[in-house]
Order: sequence, then C-alpha cells, then structure tokens
Amino acid sequence: MQDAITTLINSSDMQGKYLDDASLENLQNYFRSGELRAKAAMTISANAATIVTRTTAKALLYTDITAPGGNMYTCRRYAACVRDMDYFLRYATYAMLAGDPSILDERVLNGLRETYNSLGVPVGATVRAVQSMKEVTTELIGSEAGKEMGVYFDHICTGLS
Repeated sequence: MQDAITTLINSSDMQGKYLDDASLENLQNYFRSGELRAKAAMTISANAATIVTRTTAKALLYTDITAPGGNMYTCRRYAACVRDMDYFLRYATYAMLAGDPSILDERVLNGLRETYNSLGVPVGATVRAVQSMKEVTTELIGSEAGKEMGVYFDHICTGLS
C-alpha cells in the first residue's frame, strides 16, 4: 500500500535523483488538499451505512435484478452485493486519503473481474452501482470533495470494465 508521498519519493529514489519540480508540485497539491480529503473521509466514515443503503436503492431503481432469476435474488446474494459495495466505499476512501489509486488495484481489483465473471456477477450492473455510489457520496460530501473522491470510484469502474 502506497501513498502519494511514498510513490513520488520511491520513483525519485529509484532514479537516484532529487524530487523534480513536477513531483514537488504534486506534493504541494496533495498537502493543500489534505484538509478536504480528511473532512470527506470523516463524513464518509460516519455515514457509510447510509451511503451503501442509498447506493443500493439507487442502483436497483428500474432493474429487476432482485426478482427471482435476477443476480441479486435470494438474501444471500443480495447481502454479498451490499458487502461488496461497502468494500468499494471503504477502499475508495483509503485511496482518496492516500492520494494513490494503487490501493484499489492491490486490495480490490486484482482478479475481481475474473471472479465476478466466474460467479456470473453482472459487471455492468456493478459498474452502474459504483457510479451511483459516486453520486450519492458527492451529494453528501460536496462537489469539490466529490470530485476528489470520484477519481477513485472511476478507477474502480475502469478496473471492472
């Protein structure tokens, strides 16, 4: 698990050089946005269950995925999908705090698409649910923090697609 600071320092260290102007500017931007990211993370943590509940309701709107024969049919499958939404939210929050999406690759996305395909989980519906989570979270934390958090939700969607 890396963060924006470690990523930049490791990259410069591997090249045996000091941080260049672009790296230092990236660090300044990371530090400037620190308070925004911390406040967003606190709001998300305090409202995680609500975010997941609202996301699930929004993602299911206009679908029959919970009807018999649907992929979220039976309570067990429904609970697994809700659990996955909670994982996506938690790890996207970690990545946003760290300013580095590699956490998502390491902890969430590696092999997930293949696992979903083998289990018959509809990836398109999952991507739509993550997009719904992005909207619900942005409504809660505001547009500026939502834009920051959206980067990591988009990373999940790209990784699943």
